[in-house]
Amino acid sequence: MILDGVITNSEDKDSSKKWRKTDTTWTLGLFGTAIGAGVLFFPIRAGYGGLIPILIMLVLAYPIAFFCHRGLARLCLSSSRTSADITETVEEHFGKMGGTVLTFLYFFAICPLLWIYGVTITNTFMTFWEHQLHFAPLNRGIVALLLLLLMSFVIYFGKDLMVKVMSYLVFPFIASLIIISLSLIPYWNSSVIEQTNFSSIPVLGSDGLLVTIWLGISIMVFSFNFSPIVSSFIVSKREEYENEFGRTFIERRCSKIISNASMLMVAVVMFFAFSCLFTLSPQDMAEAKAQNIPVLSYLANHFSSMTSHQSVFATTLEYAASIIALVAIFKSFFGHYLGTLEGLNGLIVRSRYQGDKSKVSSKKLNMVSMLLIMGSTWLVSYINPNILDLIEAMGAPIIAALLCLLPMYAIHKTPSLDKYKGKISNVFVTAIGVLTILSIASKIF
Repeated sequence: MILDGVITNSEDKDSSKKWRKTDTTWTLGLFGTAIGAGVLFFPIRAGYGGLIPILIMLVLAYPIAFFCHRGLARLCLSSSRTSADITETVEEHFGKMGGTVLTFLYFFAICPLLWIYGVTITNTFMTFWEHQLHFAPLNRGIVALLLLLLMSFVIYFGKDLMVKVMSYLVFPFIASLIIISLSLIPYWNSSVIEQTNFSSIPVLGSDGLLVTIWLGISIMVFSFNFSPIVSSFIVSKREEYENEFGRTFIERRCSKIISNASMLMVAVVMFFAFSCLFTLSPQDMAEAKAQNIPVLSYLANHFSSMTSHQSVFATTLEYAASIIALVAIFKSFFGHYLGTLEGLNGLIVRSRYQGDKSKVSSKKLNMVSMLLIMGSTWLVSYINPNILDLIEAMGAPIIAALLCLLPMYAIHKTPSLDKYKGKISNVFVTAIGVLTILSIASKIF
């Protein structure tokens, strides 16, 4: 066979199709992107209804993670240009208005996450200050302001350093989750099993099985989410493979990478959730939700309340859980701040400067956006809304619009995606997107 003037044989081509180191790197990159502070709230919602809902969520977890992200990847692959990102792809298919709508959705998908992490970092720090360090309670507004000022200072003067440091913290954080999950095994108990009565489980009602699973889907969409990096992932794989192989091969390889990342993600997060549930109880999870703190903070308080003869191991776990939670939230906050800044800058440039970045100083634009972002985050942190309610009402629905509904709409409207029409997986992804968006109704009625 002659390829670009070079004679090759099928054996050489088959060899070049083998799994590459870059494929493994991207598998871990997608996996690492999804494992953040949001994972610390999943066990609370998943364990809130007891054993049956979390078992059903276990069955749904991989299909939700894989099919939803595969749909978004297929949309990104549909552009005629190799280096086109998700915004450029949407503009190619739906025009400038489509790009504007996507920029708007992108900002409002990420900004509420920043508010969530602002509330979380404030609550986690105050809980650590009072329960582990045993100091007097602090004023909430001042704590939130000082933490945000500290992070603003670091972002403004050391953004590049922080990006590098946060990238290095991804896998130590994942390792910490696995170690904590294993470390909790000696403290497992059978309370969640004993409280499971199949004959008396309510199916309907606000605390019924269907509502619990419905809201659990929202938190799964939020927690099992690496959509922000999918566009960069597809561009990278197209640049790597497109000169050698066709679009079909790239789609299959990207699907395999997404599948592997989804399996790793589900294995780690679900093991962590089950370990927390068997250590605590549904009542403890309800109390953690009421206290508005991540599960690691609740675990730290749980171990601190043990009798004085608790083991050195339990004491270590008490402090480690709080510190790991703080690091995880800082990591997620910085990552989502950069995305929020990019989204708000894009909205300002599109609305005020007709999309022409040369008309405004990037330094001035970043400063204005930072003041707006940090000001709104401080206000939400001070008000202290329930984090799970905020996720279900704002964070998850907008993520679902981008991750689930946008790709499915594109499949039905875009000629280059015609071959994906009529797939059962499309119905599943659409249903997940609609159910997640409808979770807003649970907060209204």
